[in-house]
This record gives sequence, C-alpha cells and structure tokens, in this order.
Amino acid sequence: MNDNSYPLAGRRVNRVGYGAMQLPGPGVFGPPRDRQHALDVLRFVVEAGANHLDTAYYYGLGVANELIHEALHPYPEDLVLVSKVGAQRDAGGDLRDAQRPEELREGVLANLTSLELDQVPVMNLRRHAKSDVPFDEQVAAMVALRDEGLIGAIGLSNVTLEQYRSARKVTEIACVQNGYNLADRSDQRLFDSCAADGVPYVPFFPLGSAFAVENTVLTAPAVVTSATRLGITPAQVALAWLLQRSPNVLLIPGTSSLPHARENLAAAAVQLDDEALADVG
Repeated sequence: MNDNSYPLAGRRVNRVGYGAMQLPGPGVFGPPRDRQHALDVLRFVVEAGANHLDTAYYYGLGVANELIHEALHPYPEDLVLVSKVGAQRDAGGDLRDAQRPEELREGVLANLTSLELDQVPVMNLRRHAKSDVPFDEQVAAMVALRDEGLIGAIGLSNVTLEQYRSARKVTEIACVQNGYNLADRSDQRLFDSCAADGVPYVPFFPLGSAFAVENTVLTAPAVVTSATRLGITPAQVALAWLLQRSPNVLLIPGTSSLPHARENLAAAAVQLDDEALADVG
C-alpha cells in the first residue's frame, strides 16, 4: 500500500483498513464457514498494511473478536482496533439495542475480555435512531469509560449532524462511522462537517449494504463503465471515489474472501481520472 494515511485517535493509519463484520457465519452470527480462511484474511490485511481494524463484540456474539485475537494477538504496535457498543445479540442471533449507560459499559467490558486488552483504542457509540435513552447520557457514559481508562477515545456511529455537534461540545470525537457511498449520500451534511473539522469519517457499507437484495453501488452503470475503461473492478472504483472525496475519509471494507481483501486494499493506489469522477458524479 502507498503512504496514504490520516490520524486516528492520535496515531496515523492507512486510509484503507478492514471491517470484521463479515467474518462470522451467515447473518453475522456463529462461526465462519471456513475458520482458517478467516484467520488468513485477518493476517493478510494486517501484513499488507491495514492498521485500522473495525469490529464489535456483537459481530457473531464474540466470534469476530475471538478470530481477531487468535490471528493477531499480541497485536502490532501500530494497529488501531476500533469497536462499538450500543447493541447486543441474543443466543439465537437476533440483534437488539443495548443503549443504556450500564449496557454500554457491559459492551466495553465484553470487548476488553474477548480481545484481551486493557484498553480498547477507540470505542464507537452506536446510536439507534429510535433509542429512548437521552443522547447526552450516553455521551457522558462514554466519557466516564474513557476517563476510567477502559477506552482510549470516543467515536460515534449512526448519528445525526446535531448529535455530532452536541457531542463535540462535551468531548473530542475520534471518528464518525455513518452510512455513505456512491449510491447513498444522504449523510452529506455530516460528511462535510467532519471534513471541515478534520474528524475521520468512516463510511460503513462503502460498497453497498451487505443485506440489500440489489447492490446499487457495484451495479451502477457509471461505476461498471468506469471500471471497464480503467481496467479495475467496480469495487475499486467505489472505494477510490470515497478516498478522493476528502482526505479525512477512512475505509473499512469488509470481506471474508482473501481475493476480495487484496482487491480492496489495492484501491488505495487507484486514482480516478476526471472522466470517471464526472461519470459517477
């Protein structure tokens, strides 16, 4: 990977990292289809320079974290592990909210244990849009966890522009992780605010939702046409487009496939020309 980095929680990370959500089994629950391959993917992305890894204890009910631990512990000094709290999975695999301050703490402790860490470098507060827990109470709980030393820095996920601005009045925000890609730019105002503030913006589903029936990013005619003309893949077009939107964009494309992992990391070296940028908009 080329030297294309940006600060995250006080450390520079390569702008193309890795997201672990697809490592567990179907429906982001249970063991992976091929455990050894999952471990190989993790080791490959880190060896290739991806030093920003995104995970969550509720990815597989501890499965993603356990795989990360087996593959990478003791962790490289430059690796920034980012996890998130605000949700839980029950024994049947169903995802449910865990938004109350005491549940946020439980989530942090579960991450510390499963990753075998004394402190998680960055912990994202994943806000549910319909949460009945006041947002300021959640931010205060995250600040308390940081002050206790259990987390190194506070990130936000699935938040509004107003919530982002409110949280920044209380504490430094390490990153924002919201949905944003070629086909869905509804978060543009928050995207622009993070760029102006120099806060890392980490778009989830950069290649389109993993749960959608149709992928509106990779099948977009302009994306397919540009990929064919440039001799790259549609995924690389979509990732390169995000990287060229703003220097504070950090990517965490997730995959359980080693070939796809190679393809995603190679996007760091792709520079879309003016024609491609005009076509995809």
